Amino acid sequence: MSDFDAPDMNPLADLDEWEAFLKERYPVAREESTFRDYGDNVRPAVREFYRLNHRFQTLDFVLAKEREYLGLDHRQMGVWEAMEFLNTLVDESDPDTELSQIEHLMQTSEAIRRDGHPRWFILTGLIHDLGKILCLFGEPQWAVVGDTFPVGCRYSDKVVFPEFFQDNPDSRAPGLQTESGIYQAGGGLDQAHMSWGHDEYLYHVVKPYLPAPALAMIRYHSFYAAHREGAYTHLMNDADRDRMEWVRRFNPYDLYSKGHEPPNVAALRPYYEDLIAEYFPAKLAW
Repeated sequence: MSDFDAPDMNPLADLDEWEAFLKERYPVAREESTFRDYGDNVRPAVREFYRLNHRFQTLDFVLAKEREYLGLDHRQMGVWEAMEFLNTLVDESDPDTELSQIEHLMQTSEAIRRDGHPRWFILTGLIHDLGKILCLFGEPQWAVVGDTFPVGCRYSDKVVFPEFFQDNPDSRAPGLQTESGIYQAGGGLDQAHMSWGHDEYLYHVVKPYLPAPALAMIRYHSFYAAHREGAYTHLMNDADRDRMEWVRRFNPYDLYSKGHEPPNVAALRPYYEDLIAEYFPAKLAW
């Protein structure tokens, strides 16, 4: 660690203590309770985003997108090139920030770096949202960003705006609305098809290059119903429960590092270009 005593990074350590530590370490201009506020004061664009997301994220849609994108044959790009490609996007699902994507990525990674974490953890903070380039391949934001959830089984009321699922055709398919649906209870999340978005896409892009905890952080950081609300545990196995511990360690950096002061991208670029080159080839398949 750098200049203070942080809780143990062991994934079995007390996670409530860890999140409380990060809230104190990275104070922001507003109260913590206003983060992820999807109540009456949420921006209309955020509410409309989730109406579309919950209506159109069907099992058939997700399977079609997996076939379309997981062959990773759309483009060859380096990581920094992908960051610059993404930089014009503002995430319509996020009620907490209007910074550019590269500024948010660096806010996250710099918070992790200041706390003296391993270089792979810092890199995960830098790249965790790069799958949002799907928007720049022509996908609508409701098919790229926002909270994720399994399709092919009953929707949890812990998913944000669960009332909008009533417009999803799968909600009227009895075989898809039992507790486990098409999946085996306890069979693990690898069997599950998550709502299509940047998390799953980026996971497949970087899977050959990063350690397992980093891949869990990337794949499930938007799965708030599970790692924050405790839903969907009936689908998980022991490996998933360990992965969720790592996701919970990462998530406060993603959330509480958001502030109004953008990082100095030009000054930080040499450090991050070196870090990227340590783990990734010059070009990745997207």
